[in-house]
This record gives sequence, C-alpha cells and structure tokens, in this order.
Amino acid sequence: MITQIQNVPANMVAFRAEGEVTKDDFDVVREQVAELVRNNGKLNYLLYLDTPVKDFTAGAWLQDALLGIENITKWNRAAIISDSEGVKNFTDAFSKVMPGEFKGFEKSRYNDAVAWVSEQVESVN
Repeated sequence: MITQIQNVPANMVAFRAEGEVTKDDFDVVREQVAELVRNNGKLNYLLYLDTPVKDFTAGAWLQDALLGIENITKWNRAAIISDSEGVKNFTDAFSKVMPGEFKGFEKSRYNDAVAWVSEQVESVN
C-alpha cells in the first residue's frame, strides 16, 4: 500500500510504501504528482520504503516506470528512503541517466531528505 505523507513543504510530494504495493496504489501518486507539476512546473518527490522492494508487484513497477516517463522533463529532485544499500546505490546511480537529481537516504535521515527534496538545502552528504 502507498499512502501520502502529510506535513511536507508545498513544493514536494511524499509517499510511504508499506506491505504489498500494487499498480492500484499508484493512483494517489499519479494524482498528487500531476497536481504538483501543474502548480510548480517541476517534480520534487520523496518515497519512503517501509517494505522490501520484493513486495512491489510487477504492475506496481510498471506504474512507477510510467510515472517517470510521463514526467521525464519535470523531475527536479527525488529521494528514496530505505535502509537497503542496494536501493540507495541504485537511486544514486539513477541520477546519471535521468533528468533531475536522485538520492538515496537511510531512514534515520528522513528530515535531511525532506530538506533536500524541498530545496531548503542545496546539498546533503
């Protein structure tokens, strides 16, 4: 299931993935992303993975990929929060092939991720 994280700066969207994630879970993501892009002209996105990547169904991965393609020119900053080294490394490498900046953060650095995604800070280590 994917739920929207509330109480983040208005220039970003944030979501938490828990348990099994299906393609239908991306409906709320698509709506919120579309609204943010309409209002701001760019996409600042945070995904907090509170579930192993293996819990994403094939349909969920397809919807996630389509979300990226639909908004490919709008990506500005994206953070994926996970304690999985593989997820963080993949996210960091993704910046080399996609427009925008992508960073992986450990769960303990949630506040750093929000500050970076919302452009309150220029860089984080």
